[in-house]
Amino acid sequence: MSTQRILVVDDEPKIRMTVRGYLEADGFEVLEAADGPSGLASVLRDQPDLVVLDVMLPGLDGFEVLRRIRATSQVPVILLTARTEEVDRVIGFTAGSDDYVTKPFSARELALRARAILRRAEGLNPSPEDRVLRFDGLVIDPDARTVVVDGDRTVELSALDFDLLLALAGAPGRVFTRRGLIEHVWGRDFFGDERVVDVHIRTLRRALGDDASAPRYVGTVRTVGYRFLARPVS
Repeated sequence: MSTQRILVVDDEPKIRMTVRGYLEADGFEVLEAADGPSGLASVLRDQPDLVVLDVMLPGLDGFEVLRRIRATSQVPVILLTARTEEVDRVIGFTAGSDDYVTKPFSARELALRARAILRRAEGLNPSPEDRVLRFDGLVIDPDARTVVVDGDRTVELSALDFDLLLALAGAPGRVFTRRGLIEHVWGRDFFGDERVVDVHIRTLRRALGDDASAPRYVGTVRTVGYRFLARPVS
């Protein structure tokens, strides 16, 4: 198996050096870029397996780099930023990020998150449920990682949003708490705010064309969490 490559895009050399040390200690090959344009060029040229992307970058900011990446690639992206406002997290997840880490941060935690995301993206340790799931108006193929709505509209999802949908659809009617979804999708080594689930549910609903006030697929269980509503079809 080839060594997985992670691209770290940050304009602070000390941060790149620290993150590189932890990632290389975990067995990853690390690429570096110091600004938005060179980071975007490296994604297109080097095709890394994951990108750690700072938001405050010269040339192009991280949000714009992420939008341009998502125009051609579904490579997992972890946003790295000093911003703490919820609106910035929403912007990042809406643009297609898979995780969000706020500075100051633990480089060890970042390495754990990177490994968890790559594990999900690879589809390692498949379960017997990894088969095509068919519902009224929705088809999910776990192996091809595709989602089709109403028979003819293919939905583009980030790796994390796909895994979130798969977790919910794998147990129709079951009520998942936010913590339960985090452990199922993000992994037990996730460190962060449980409200990240709400942000991803919003982006997932938007992609599916699901109305939160009258949902077809993902329903809210007030004060508890979420459940999948659509009925399986043969």
